[in-house]
Amino acid sequence: MSVRSHRWATLLATAGIAALALSGCAQQNTAAPAASAAPVQKVENLPAPFDGAPVKVALVQQSGAGDFFTAWTAGAKAQAAAINIDLTVFDARNDNAKQASDLEQAIASKPAAIIVDHGQTDTIESHVHDAVAAGIPVIVYDLALNDPTGVIVTSQSDASMAQGVLDQLVADVGDGAKVGLASTDGFAPLERRKKVWDEVVAEHDLDQVFFTGKVTESTATDNIPLIDAALKANPGIQAIFAPYDEITKGVVQAVQQNNLQDKVKVYGIDISNADIEVMTADGSPWVATSATDPSAVGAGVVRALALSLAGQLDETTVQFPAITITRDFLLEKGITNVAQLREAEPSLLLSDTVVADWLPAISG
Repeated sequence: MSVRSHRWATLLATAGIAALALSGCAQQNTAAPAASAAPVQKVENLPAPFDGAPVKVALVQQSGAGDFFTAWTAGAKAQAAAINIDLTVFDARNDNAKQASDLEQAIASKPAAIIVDHGQTDTIESHVHDAVAAGIPVIVYDLALNDPTGVIVTSQSDASMAQGVLDQLVADVGDGAKVGLASTDGFAPLERRKKVWDEVVAEHDLDQVFFTGKVTESTATDNIPLIDAALKANPGIQAIFAPYDEITKGVVQAVQQNNLQDKVKVYGIDISNADIEVMTADGSPWVATSATDPSAVGAGVVRALALSLAGQLDETTVQFPAITITRDFLLEKGITNVAQLREAEPSLLLSDTVVADWLPAISG
């Protein structure tokens, strides 16, 4: 099978589309100037305010387990370095109270702008409003705000991502199939993806026999026993939708432990080098995923902020399009990592999303 691309408008005029964090890592306190992992060529002829002293920007993030967050941050750092942004990174790593404290510290430092990457609404939104009240431009990614007034909101299209991979699920197993959902409540991205799942289940008369899963500091490992129990209690399962790659990896291990890889197909969301390794392994049941390139998305968030600071962004929301990627496509193309996937699917680079003549897309 080939990749089936799903492209949507990159700038949408609605507000409040961002999501809560899918956090799951051990705590670590960081607040250090960013530096790209590889040399980045500086962009020439930058407009104000990037044509003078470095523009100080704070990135206040709530990262979690897996390659997604590492790649996202690398992309943000690379884009910032290319356009004269001095990026200081605060990473609360699954500590909600620390993220709130980090944002307070960032506000006190009076940067030119603040990026908030992920977070829990109840602990971080009031501080976002404090930053806006202090006259500091704020852009958020995957953070659900009850009131996004004065904030640039960015996100992946969770509904479109879910629809793309679930279209593949239905094409593979057909109407009326016996299926399970590996996810959890309480996280906005997962809830939006579940809404699409519920619609697809109803439309295609799928027989959902279980809904289990959780997000923890060891998401992949902690989901293995949950899925193992669900598989043993529900023989005859044909497909499982696991709409977060750390959960997906746990599902894959549980399916393999039960020797069901030839009978149960697994469908995920997100992509990373580790995900590609799991998908392309011999006998892997993970047959499709829907994703953006997290490095390109991190860079895209920085570009959206840069356009805003330069007075060239008319929208208040930016959404990054995704593609659906099948295991068959990865195997046919001999793809073993995200770099090769970008070459096969250049749209992942978001080269036409929130760019300008002076602001080309750069990712880590």
